[in-house]
Amino acid sequence: MATTKKLLIIQVAGLGQAFAQRHGICCGGRPLRPLQAPFPAITCPVQAAFRTASPVAAHGVVANGRYDRVLRRTSFWEQSAAQVAGPRIWEAFRQQGGRVGLLFWQQSLGERADLILSPAPIHKHHGGMVDDCYGKPAALYPRLCQAVGRPFRLLRYWGPLASAASSQWIAEATAALLGMPDLAPELCLTYLPALDYDLQRFGPDHPAAYRAAAALKQQLALLETAAARAGYERLIFGDYAIAPCVASGVIYPNRLLREAGLLATRLVRGRHYPDFHESRAFALCDHEVAHVYVHAAEDLPAVQAKLAALPGVAQVLDVAGQERLGLHHAQAGELLIVAEEGYWLAYPWWQRRAEAPDYAAHVDIHSKPGYDPCELFFGWPPGSVSQNPARIRGSHGRTGPTRAVAWGSTALTEDVNDLIALAARVQTWLSS
Repeated sequence: MATTKKLLIIQVAGLGQAFAQRHGICCGGRPLRPLQAPFPAITCPVQAAFRTASPVAAHGVVANGRYDRVLRRTSFWEQSAAQVAGPRIWEAFRQQGGRVGLLFWQQSLGERADLILSPAPIHKHHGGMVDDCYGKPAALYPRLCQAVGRPFRLLRYWGPLASAASSQWIAEATAALLGMPDLAPELCLTYLPALDYDLQRFGPDHPAAYRAAAALKQQLALLETAAARAGYERLIFGDYAIAPCVASGVIYPNRLLREAGLLATRLVRGRHYPDFHESRAFALCDHEVAHVYVHAAEDLPAVQAKLAALPGVAQVLDVAGQERLGLHHAQAGELLIVAEEGYWLAYPWWQRRAEAPDYAAHVDIHSKPGYDPCELFFGWPPGSVSQNPARIRGSHGRTGPTRAVAWGSTALTEDVNDLIALAARVQTWLSS
């Protein structure tokens, strides 16, 4: 027998409690409440923690990127759900007959769910791109495009043109889906990314952040109306709080490692590409954290000491330190850098722009061995993206009392302390 419970889960990128309180963001007419995000507070680890109600040490998603020690290769934003280990919080719900849908959640392809929608462009062999989304069932995306009246545009989802238009399309598509009795899943998880853009570009206190908050409130109102009409309870939560950073707050661990002879590069037509086969250590940078992979145990003390001495570095955790915090996993680095407040970690290893690999000047989220928020700005020459990390004014990854995220629900009324506990509470509610 199919379950009669219905729940819409709206995950809002960058929705910190202080930001939500400042802008009066609500759920069901009630103000949102504070919640501690799991560390590191970045997209993929937090979404994996929510889907499994478990920490990094269990689900294994240590960052938005990963390093393959066998292939000696990095990759970012891989979308296979098999990267996330552990049972999902909705498994008992599905066994009871409930259908589950994920819209625009990371690492959702191949997920144990009934409906999936995710950006999946086709990159053509000789350049160019076919803008498309992956849908399960295959008719899902065309049907939602028809309902919304336009296709989803990847250029509005990431890059210099990224804007609230991406979240607007997702909100309209989700609202339309909830009104389709033959398709609508009883548990629907959707994702609104737009706060991420201007809060990283300009910081959470900039006038652009106020415009982003106003757009978000309109999108949440649209979703709340559609959910209430279709009989859905609602849950809204943020994944991390974006904090201000200053122009001088950029940390370059790979520059230090290259200067120390630990990060090797390959010179091709005057450009320095990383050589992970010959490197003894390198940092996979991801906002306010970086996993440092050290290939030889004898190098560990020296690498840790050098990195700890960098201005702006708060901690360099070895494996034992990561294990004490429930962070270590086989995918993690031998060292984990945590930046101080106001600082973040950038991936470049070169000093001169002419030495930069060609992908540095382009939106290339998969090839770069580190997250690059500079892709949110245009650069020079026209058609390129910025290579100036000093332009970034907001970052995230740290947790703590000043970094609480926001949450609220029409179904769950009792207080919870952290996001993993919230996920466990959702699991109980779904299966009861």
